[in-house]
Amino acid sequence: MSSPLTLSTERLILRQWQISDAEPFAQMSADPKVMNMLLGPIDAQASAAMQQKIMAQILENGWGFWALALKETQEFIGFTGLNRPNAELPFSPCVEIGWRLAFAHWGKGYATEAAKAALAFGFNHLKLTEIVAFTALSNHPSQAVMQRLGMQREPQNFMHPKVPAGHPLQAHCLYRLSQSAWRREG
Repeated sequence: MSSPLTLSTERLILRQWQISDAEPFAQMSADPKVMNMLLGPIDAQASAAMQQKIMAQILENGWGFWALALKETQEFIGFTGLNRPNAELPFSPCVEIGWRLAFAHWGKGYATEAAKAALAFGFNHLKLTEIVAFTALSNHPSQAVMQRLGMQREPQNFMHPKVPAGHPLQAHCLYRLSQSAWRREG
């Protein structure tokens, strides 16, 4: 078990989750706009279970999908970080980078800013050789973040095993970033 780490950027704090994050996270998880590319909204119980799972992973590893807060106000606005997917993906094992922000905070560069801090942590402290990101083919905003991070899209798409067969979000694209490419861009 590791001590949870906190990361900081110019405008954001990536930290362990707090009890006070439960309500804004549940609201975010129930928002159809936020959850549109994630199989739809989830209820407060499912949101709480997800929060507990994320918190446990951070306690176990010292890192994970950190709660994301505005530095100026301490307001919880979503999460960003690194994760080992538990789905059996065509490119497993891997470490992914991911993010989810409350709709009111979209379009402000927070996802990219926080993800850059998570990438630096993954490459500098965890000594990862590669970090991946994946999303539904129609999730163009997340793909734009991946591109701003310097990630390269793989030519082959894949069917996400946790998305029901035939669902419009089943087809996913994969982006990769190697430590060496990240250092060249950095």
